[in-house]
Amino acid sequence: MPRDRDPLVVGRVVGDVLDPFTRSVSLRVTYGNKEVNNSCELKPSQVVQQPRVDTGGDELRTFYTLVMVDPDAPSPSDPNLKEYLHWLVTDIPATTAASFGQEIVCYESPRPTVGIHRFVLVVF
Repeated sequence: MPRDRDPLVVGRVVGDVLDPFTRSVSLRVTYGNKEVNNSCELKPSQVVQQPRVDTGGDELRTFYTLVMVDPDAPSPSDPNLKEYLHWLVTDIPATTAASFGQEIVCYESPRPTVGIHRFVLVVF
């Protein structure tokens, strides 16, 4: 996908949160029955419960870390808590869900008080 149309570039996730990267593993995030894609808009009521996160890969001996941050905390106009940590899970075996990993920071439901926030989930 051309960089000028990549939703991660257009939404300033690449640049504000992440350096440019090449995707090497799939990531599927689902809140209830709603699958989340880049630039997907969700209401606070839709993200109260922890999402299901499935990782790709092909080698069970490979382990991943999941990080969820809010780069717009506490407000998009004054993000002085930039990259506020909402969730951290380590040791997730490839081809499984985050629930198979070690939860280091429990899921904290996003509760933005001002403006529209970006919430970024990354697996590495």
